[in-house]
Amino acid sequence: MSMIFFACVVRVRDGLPLSASTDFHLNQDFLECRKKLKVLSSILARYPSRGTAKGRNLSIHFLSSGDIACMAICSNSYSTIMAFCFLEELRWEFAASYNTRSINSASRPYAFIEFDNIIQKVKQHFNSSRGSRAKGSWERVEEELQLQPPVQLQLENTELLNGLSNGGHAGGRVEVAPTYRMQPVTPLGILSLVLNIMCGALNLIRGVHLAEYSFQEDHEGIGNVIAFLLPFLACVFQCYLYLFYSSARKVKTFVLLFCVCSCNIYLYGLRNLWQISFHIGVAFLSSYQILTRQLLEKQPDCGV
Repeated sequence: MSMIFFACVVRVRDGLPLSASTDFHLNQDFLECRKKLKVLSSILARYPSRGTAKGRNLSIHFLSSGDIACMAICSNSYSTIMAFCFLEELRWEFAASYNTRSINSASRPYAFIEFDNIIQKVKQHFNSSRGSRAKGSWERVEEELQLQPPVQLQLENTELLNGLSNGGHAGGRVEVAPTYRMQPVTPLGILSLVLNIMCGALNLIRGVHLAEYSFQEDHEGIGNVIAFLLPFLACVFQCYLYLFYSSARKVKTFVLLFCVCSCNIYLYGLRNLWQISFHIGVAFLSSYQILTRQLLEKQPDCGV
């Protein structure tokens, strides 16, 4: 039967299993394949980001991205392209559920066993789908695999049997950073970016001019220089957080907002109330745009 039998998520650096589907198969081939998957998971850092280990009846596919790797045991007749579609969706779901800190701090196997519910849901979706494949998604994944073919392994080779490197694949690891698709940029978001850049430029110009005077005449004005330059950096990072995904976005957003507000209040006297209100208002608008622009609900489903 053409299907996905088992899937798991492991930590790349040491092969620690983070979560797995609770599948019970007594088939001897499957049990042997599980053992070899465990060995392979402990040496994933030696391989490129995509790979396939083929056996007589079953194959192991793996997809490494950042700190985690998703692995699956499939029948040999199951499409390799569909297997990697499944692993990509699984990787995206896990990255959306857990941050890097919690992954790195995990100290026991299956620390995120509750993720099994999502693994089972995605696995059943891919196993039971009978709809026609979306041409665009299928071609995209197929093209990616042609540009960066998965490394081909044999389940019977010495390296997987004893966990030792045979030197054939010990080259440098090809790291592929995880990609996160954000919601489209809105007109209000573009406005917040423009205003943020303008506020940052004003802070930088005032800070540089004040620094020239302070270092030549009055060293007591260094505090004011810092109060201008910190909001400049905060504006830059606010633009970055709006445009690109980052872990702990909410915490970073509030820290940057607090920095802009406190520095502008400190500058009362060098700025009037209208100027302070404008800068703080732009900071609030940018923070709101950052917090409301979220990840897309899911990656393309690769036509299943």
